[in-house]
Amino acid sequence: MPICEIDPWRKQYFENAACPASIFIPTEDSDAWLWNPDHRWAYDKLQVATRQGLEAAPHGIAPSVYPVFSKPIYNLKGMGVGSRTLHSKREYEVAYTPGHMWMTLLEGEHISSDVALVDGVPKWWRHAIGVASGDGTFDHWKILDRGDPAVETWGGVWCRKHLAGYTGMINLETIGGRIIEVHLRFADQWPDLYGAGWVEALVRLYEKKEWVFDDTDRRTGYSVVLFLPHGPRYRHPPRSLVKRIENLPAVSSVQITFHEEVAPERHAMPPGGFRVAIVNCWNRAAGNEARFLLREHFAG
Repeated sequence: MPICEIDPWRKQYFENAACPASIFIPTEDSDAWLWNPDHRWAYDKLQVATRQGLEAAPHGIAPSVYPVFSKPIYNLKGMGVGSRTLHSKREYEVAYTPGHMWMTLLEGEHISSDVALVDGVPKWWRHAIGVASGDGTFDHWKILDRGDPAVETWGGVWCRKHLAGYTGMINLETIGGRIIEVHLRFADQWPDLYGAGWVEALVRLYEKKEWVFDDTDRRTGYSVVLFLPHGPRYRHPPRSLVKRIENLPAVSSVQITFHEEVAPERHAMPPGGFRVAIVNCWNRAAGNEARFLLREHFAG
C-alpha cells in the first residue's frame, strides 16, 4: 500500500486503493519530512510564523508583551505536545525549554485545511473546524461543505510564494486566518468524509501531477473524538461493539486510536487527555451516541 499509513486504525481508508508501487504518499510528518528535502523547512514553525510577519522567537529571547503562545519549533508527532499559552514573564521563565518558541497568540476559529497543490498552486481546498475541549484536546471536528475565503486568500498567496515547486497534499492549520502549522501531507483522520473518488484523486495527484476530482456532492461531516484521563492502560473494545457502532445510521467509520500493547506514556498525547477513539459521521447526534457507547466500554 504505497499510501504510507503507519496507524493500523486508518489503513481502512486506503487498503483497497490502487496505487502504483513507485508512488509513495505520506500520511506521517516524519515520512513527509524525509521525502521532501526542498520543502521540509515548512515543519519549522518559527519560519512559518516569521514568513507571515508574526511576532515570534525561540525561547531565550523573551517576549516584550504577553500573552504569547509557546510550542516546540519542530513537532513531527503532533497532538499539541508541549504547547501552552504563557501569560507573564514568570510563566515564560518557568516554561523555558530549549528547542521551543513563542509567537503571537492568535484568536479566532482553529481550522484544519487540506489543500491539493500543483507546483505550489492550490487546486482544491477542504476545511474542518476544531472544537477544543481544553489542554490540546478536541471534542470534535466539523468538516465543512463550504469554502473559507479568509483562509484560502491568505493561504493561497502564501503557498504560491513559499511552496512553488511542490506538488502534493498539504495540511494548513490556521487560527483567525493565519497559519500556525504546515504539514506536507493531508489529514488522514477523516478522508472517508471527503466523498467517493477522493482517494483515487489523491493517487492521481502524486502519480500524474494533476488534480481531478468531482466534488459536487460534498456535505458536512463530523469527526467526534473520545479522550480519557491519562494513566490507565486501556484495552481495545471488542470487535462486536465496534461493528455495532459502525452500523449506526450516519456513522461512516470508527478508529480505536492507540496501541494497547504499548505503554500509555509512549503515545504522543496532549496534556488534556489520552485519545482512545474517533468516530467519523454525518451528524453529531450519531457521533455523540457512538462516543457514549465507547465511553461506557472504557469505564467498565
